[in-house]
Amino acid sequence: MTNPKIELHNRKVQEIARQMQEDASAGEKTHIDKGGVSHVVPLPRDQRRTGKPIRIKNLQDILEIDEQKQICCAEPGVSFASVLKATLPLGLIPIVVPELEGITLGGAVAGCSVESMSYRYGGFHDSCLEYEILCSDGKVINVEKDSFLFEMIHGSYGTLGILTKLTFRLIPAQPYVHLQYQKFSTFQEFQNALYEHCRVGDYPFIDAIVHSPKEFVLCLGNFTDAPPYVSNYRWLNIFYKSTQQKNEDYLSTYDYCFRYDTECHWLTKTVPFLENKLVRFLVGKFVLGSTQLIAWSKRLELLLRLKKRPEVVCDVFIPANRFEAFFQWYEKDFDFYPLWVIPYAFPKMYPWINEEYAKGIGGNLVIDCAIYGKYNGFKEVDYSQLLEEKTLDLNGIKTLISRNHFSKEKFWSVYDRSNYEKAKTILDPRGIFPDLYEKFHKK
Repeated sequence: MTNPKIELHNRKVQEIARQMQEDASAGEKTHIDKGGVSHVVPLPRDQRRTGKPIRIKNLQDILEIDEQKQICCAEPGVSFASVLKATLPLGLIPIVVPELEGITLGGAVAGCSVESMSYRYGGFHDSCLEYEILCSDGKVINVEKDSFLFEMIHGSYGTLGILTKLTFRLIPAQPYVHLQYQKFSTFQEFQNALYEHCRVGDYPFIDAIVHSPKEFVLCLGNFTDAPPYVSNYRWLNIFYKSTQQKNEDYLSTYDYCFRYDTECHWLTKTVPFLENKLVRFLVGKFVLGSTQLIAWSKRLELLLRLKKRPEVVCDVFIPANRFEAFFQWYEKDFDFYPLWVIPYAFPKMYPWINEEYAKGIGGNLVIDCAIYGKYNGFKEVDYSQLLEEKTLDLNGIKTLISRNHFSKEKFWSVYDRSNYEKAKTILDPRGIFPDLYEKFHKK
């Protein structure tokens, strides 16, 4: 039986292809405009969206959920919040759910999203089975898991082609999550416990919050269907602070997946009084939540330009065998908390990583260290550049969604230029999408 949603989807893709052919002459650069709020970190005088927009905001539908096979087929503009609202009543969720409600399926692939199931399953892209891609010459191709083009699309940040449809795996879920907090006063004890739980795999959800050099909280989660109570961190209460105050907690599965959304992790710390309960009571409904906070930062873009530099908002992936060295440096030279920690095991080395650089990673387990809101207005040091340099010194990978300082030579020593250009030739033969380095290097 023909799926009418698929038929409508095909018409939408052909319309996007037609507009792309009309609007972009050969060699003229474009950018993909998905509509809504972008989860790329806002920067003063941002140059990442130059060129003519290719608007794909109509690609926002879930096309099919197969309960028996536990897979979902959807368009890239669908948010993870929408996916969970559709799958949770069926007792299913995506294997990896990024922590902010507004992150879209396509954004999670383009930016390599990870979360607390990533120590088992890798990134969201590793749970995907097939992509449909619109190439710059108007051709629509389908690529399957483990093929070269499939593996090159994730982490390409919209510079190769337009992801128009994806199929991904789901996993059984219960309505609630029981969180247990193991607390440590030394890094060594914390690291030993983190790696042991990852080795044994005794909890489906593992992440951690480092509140200070002497306060490490390992957050271990398991599904449950009979909680004695359910906490709520959607308005007055603050999730990350609760991990200091409690030894255990219960959240709905939906709220667990988006437990960091209300504060956009802890970026509310950077806004005066926004963690105050009275202020939250009066204005919280209008400003709290990642989508609203990011929208407000866009509205205040002119004020952001007055800053010497924006705050450091960045994820870096540190090889597990270098995590201790990273933290020793971080404690001494960076000194910003909370620090979010997520173990992430990729199933194989991705072809977009330079082969020589990959040898220095030394295994498939890396630790995502996420810094959100470090003040960076000092004259004598640029903490964004300092973090980037230390990450590369330890053979880590830095996400590109915020400020970048790479020279072209350094950039292509981390990323595989040969594989990228090979994929570029196939998917973007007209050369209308920006080059990965040119899109993200600091102007």
